[in-house]
Amino acid sequence: MHTAQDVIDADLNVLAADLHEEFETMAGSTLLITGAAGFLGYYLVQAPLHWNATRAKDRKIRIVAVDNFMRGTPAWLSALAGRGDIRIMKHDILDPLPDAVGPTDYIIHAAGIASPIIYRARPIQTMDANVNGLRLLLDRAREAADSDRPVKGFLYYSSSEIYGDPFAQFIPTPEDYRGNVSCTGPRACYDESKRYGETLCVSFAQVHGVPTRMARPFNNYGPGLKITDGRVIPDFARNILNGEDIVMLSDGAPTRTFCYISDAVTGYYKALIRGGDGEPYNVGVETPEISMRELAERLIALGREMFGYEGKLVTGVSKDAQYLVDNPARRCPIIAKARTELGYNPRVTLEDGLRRSLLWYSGHRTAEEN
Repeated sequence: MHTAQDVIDADLNVLAADLHEEFETMAGSTLLITGAAGFLGYYLVQAPLHWNATRAKDRKIRIVAVDNFMRGTPAWLSALAGRGDIRIMKHDILDPLPDAVGPTDYIIHAAGIASPIIYRARPIQTMDANVNGLRLLLDRAREAADSDRPVKGFLYYSSSEIYGDPFAQFIPTPEDYRGNVSCTGPRACYDESKRYGETLCVSFAQVHGVPTRMARPFNNYGPGLKITDGRVIPDFARNILNGEDIVMLSDGAPTRTFCYISDAVTGYYKALIRGGDGEPYNVGVETPEISMRELAERLIALGREMFGYEGKLVTGVSKDAQYLVDNPARRCPIIAKARTELGYNPRVTLEDGLRRSLLWYSGHRTAEEN
């Protein structure tokens, strides 16, 4: 792989192969994806379309891609508009979906604000999408339950943030850990609304038989994550590509595991098709758990190798006084449940994933923004 497009082509080929059984199950069905223009939507949308083009026979997966395009309309999504197997709709998920959407067999609710910089600036919008938008979709699925075309799978994007800052004995973290979360801190709008969203999903599964599943992503990264997003890997990639020093706004001690997006999307589709009703699944990788300083050092080494980068790591202080408030010291999942119940088996190494990401960012140095 030498270009950004090479990265995308390779990832989509792997996704189409690894999800062949899941996509076969969905063949001939309609899949609604909210938040389709966002980071997760990048491969959530393109993977089944790639399967349609390369592996499907007569029955295609039909995509209804919905977004309010709050941060602009990405060129990759606009380029798909002429295809017969996707409909792109501008719609605010806080309003009921129009009748024109028609029946949907599967629903993925990925609409939301996941960047800490943005959700702290827009806390009420964040909570509305995670709760009110979700409720409208659940009601839609409940109403379809009594029809001749019930919803077969409903995936809600929760977050590893629902665990808050786990106590040491709960790291790595299993799905049954109840969390150590502030309900009043600067991250509460995101954390607590995701927690309540899971409660809604469980209740709709138990009371109305809606086949909900909840995915808890652990630090996904890679193509589709805008270089302007404000999360650590795109920030460092922007510094490298601009020839700037990498500025770390902490002591570099917090640790994370990072899951490359093709592995993550594989897990999400497996949860949608194979998951249990009302069940949560950690989607991420268990190793390596590395510090932010080590992450920066790895990216610097790759930047030197790939682009002749000459910058260094420096320490700075954020202008935002709450930048590090409630930031977890460690985040690392146990994924035994996803391995056992879903057949989830992430395989992209951190080295390979960071290399692919830098290649992709080299071809996407700017991002569409309103």
